[in-house]
Amino acid sequence: MHARRLTLPAGRKAFGPLLETFAFQELRRQLSWRSVPPRLFHFRNHDKVEVDIVLEQGMERVAGIEVKASGSIGPGDFRGLRKLKDLAGRRFASGAVLHGGNEYQRFGEDLHAVPMSMLWEIAPEPSDDEWDPERG
Repeated sequence: MHARRLTLPAGRKAFGPLLETFAFQELRRQLSWRSVPPRLFHFRNHDKVEVDIVLEQGMERVAGIEVKASGSIGPGDFRGLRKLKDLAGRRFASGAVLHGGNEYQRFGEDLHAVPMSMLWEIAPEPSDDEWDPERG
């Protein structure tokens, strides 16, 4: 697909799946650095409620990630993650909506809206005045 087509109205339909694929591949790449990486899945139930990326760490932990190109996120964007949380029960670790905006937001316990750019940004080192001797 030509990159210029993504700016046209018809290209917007193609941009969502392209962004989901990008996020999936970036997560897969970064998770490969772990000694035991979680397994990645897609979830959709019979009501067509879905989660773009489900991470499963053995039988103990499950997390979900939704990918949205939009910069404005609302409670409805967490529908699939809430369903996954209900199904996973105590195994549910966290859910996030990766979005095209710049703001981090909490949407209740264990649900977060996170800018897509956090996939490749490195957390800043703490300054000397933030040093905590308990952590080293």
